[in-house]
Amino acid sequence: MKLGDLEFWILNDGGFRLDGGAMFGVVPKPLWEKKIPADERNRIALEMNCLLVRAAGKTLLIETGAGDKWGVKRRDIYAIGAGKRLPEQLAERGCGLDKIDYVVNTHLHFDHCGWNTRIEDGRIIPTFPNAQYVVQSGELEHAKRPTERDRGSYVADNFLAIEAAGKWWLLDGDREIVPGVEVIRVPGHNADTQCVRLSGGGKSAFFFADLVPTTAHLAYPWIMSFDLYPLTTLENKRKWIPEVAREGTLALFAHDAKVPAARLHAHDDEIEIEPMEVT
Repeated sequence: MKLGDLEFWILNDGGFRLDGGAMFGVVPKPLWEKKIPADERNRIALEMNCLLVRAAGKTLLIETGAGDKWGVKRRDIYAIGAGKRLPEQLAERGCGLDKIDYVVNTHLHFDHCGWNTRIEDGRIIPTFPNAQYVVQSGELEHAKRPTERDRGSYVADNFLAIEAAGKWWLLDGDREIVPGVEVIRVPGHNADTQCVRLSGGGKSAFFFADLVPTTAHLAYPWIMSFDLYPLTTLENKRKWIPEVAREGTLALFAHDAKVPAARLHAHDDEIEIEPMEVT
């Protein structure tokens, strides 16, 4: 899809599953399972959506999915899919791993930064050798010393090798990465999650990351149990969802398996979605 001179594609690193109760917090199961049914293990089907962006002569990758550094047990727990993964999809678009200039991680949970690194000759190395990797500085520090509550969401192999290679570009707040690509710190899911806004030609798109992971989470109180600061999530949802709707911005969702992109139409506290095909 083109936004003026900026062009982007929605890719993904395949499907996975997380516990439905954790994904919807205090919302009762009879309500959320109408939106996304659960399997026999109470898990719901999600995608790991990523963005390939070309802007200002640079190639950017927003999110890198779960990667392939998984043992049998964790693959079973999260039902990691076996279809075409992110590197294959990049190759299909003529984008070699060495062609990525910037990798933007909205945060460092395992399902957002797994392909940051790969294993070669028994060593963990950056997957994208010529890229700068962009994350909020506070998020990297938290990832290295997580709490007992969120320790399971972080896999050190996904980010320590980036630090060792000196490839992190650490931010402290909002920042334009290249013209047309801006990251915006939006705490709630954790202290230093960032969303991404794309703009060009008078048009824009907003990648909600885990602030609003699926269209089912557009309802303001539908907030994940994974969120460390749920009331901050609520505050930021009330800020950004109406703004995206009001401006006619294309909404992009990190984990929606059926509707990765949509226009939003706000009617008081009700949000109507208009699914959009990004081609």
